[in-house]
Amino acid sequence: MSPIGATPWCGYSSKDVQTLQEIVGVALFTFRAPLMILPGQQRFSKVPWMVPILELLPPTSIGHLKESGLSTIFVLAKNYNKLVHVWESVTAMEELWHPQTNSFVFPEFEAMILLEELEIMLGLPRYQRGEELSISYTVEQINSWSILAYITTKKNDFYSMTSGMHVHLLPIAQWITFQCKRKTTNYTAIAKAAAICICCVVLFPESDGTISFGNLSIIDSISEGMKIGQAVLGFLYAGLTSVALGGPFYGSVIALELWMGMHIQFRTTEDLTTECKTMLNHPLAYVGGRLHMSTRAWCKTAQVKGIQAWRKYLRNLTVADFDMCPRFMHGRMIHLPQRTGLALRLLGNGALVSYNPDRCHLQCGAARTVVPLLSHFPPIQERKRGDEQDERDMRSAIVHWEGCAMSVIQAEVEEDDDVTKEYLEALKKIQPVARTN
Repeated sequence: MSPIGATPWCGYSSKDVQTLQEIVGVALFTFRAPLMILPGQQRFSKVPWMVPILELLPPTSIGHLKESGLSTIFVLAKNYNKLVHVWESVTAMEELWHPQTNSFVFPEFEAMILLEELEIMLGLPRYQRGEELSISYTVEQINSWSILAYITTKKNDFYSMTSGMHVHLLPIAQWITFQCKRKTTNYTAIAKAAAICICCVVLFPESDGTISFGNLSIIDSISEGMKIGQAVLGFLYAGLTSVALGGPFYGSVIALELWMGMHIQFRTTEDLTTECKTMLNHPLAYVGGRLHMSTRAWCKTAQVKGIQAWRKYLRNLTVADFDMCPRFMHGRMIHLPQRTGLALRLLGNGALVSYNPDRCHLQCGAARTVVPLLSHFPPIQERKRGDEQDERDMRSAIVHWEGCAMSVIQAEVEEDDDVTKEYLEALKKIQPVARTN
């Protein structure tokens, strides 16, 4: 079973989850023990076989990956072993995640990774209203063998690539190596196999060296022109919630670090003549150009070292310290719930995940008002593919995306002081953690 649906609620009964949803305006998980190491971070270690197979890919197969909208993912995967994840900052950031609101709760505001931000940062095909049929998900049971049949029809290959409800990446990488060294002309199949490898490492990192059938199906749909941003974002949200409830972290840590880099860590500066050393091993060093961010940037957090320093910095982060509208989001259209009660939910093969951009007023270019009430939907609803109720739930979620409101992000927002004070008082009640060290 994919961890997006299972891990976050491991150890909690359905009654516990229902109670969690009903406690609106009450601080949750106040006494979580401080994390010295992020559970699950070992699954983001170096991948020794990644660069060799990507260097062997024929130009035609690389062309197929680019046509599918995976150019940025290819670049990140090719440089994956050069990246240095600053786990202290990621851990401190995770501690601000609220599993009831699916947002980061700072002292003065809420923020989240918007769907539009994720799609732009990772170069994924962007969802547009009216394209709901192209959102990648399935309501049917997934036949992994039919997906892998595009790669090979040999039974021995199938058995070596799969176990339980997961697919192993190393045998797929070995198959790519064999095909490339033999100089076969099966370029499409090679591209499909490479897409599984790079997307698993960059977008859907799960347990070491494997990918669930659900996420395999998402990746397979890319070549058919499907939009996978919702599945990627929902998987990351679920991974953050998993840690908040005592489980391991999973999801695209690269997406999280890109988001933190653009909003919190770096600022573009025209007159700098030297490269920012802090950024040299950061994902932005490889894809920052398309986000209007170069390595000649000012690092606001260069002096923040260690987990305690990061906790202190983030817990005291003000509105002025957080870049609400990075340049790559200027004038962008974003999707919002049509009105209170018509909540948006991210569609994936493992779960329906609550998506609440209307809570993050300033980030969406609007003045802060009172904190919105939560939806009656659970923050994460595990899916049961092939079930009639699941199909109805998915159709309902699609209808809400069809009728969602559209808004243009504004760089400057004017606020009413009295209303803002009311907002801040309400925000204090939903602080996710209160650590003592």
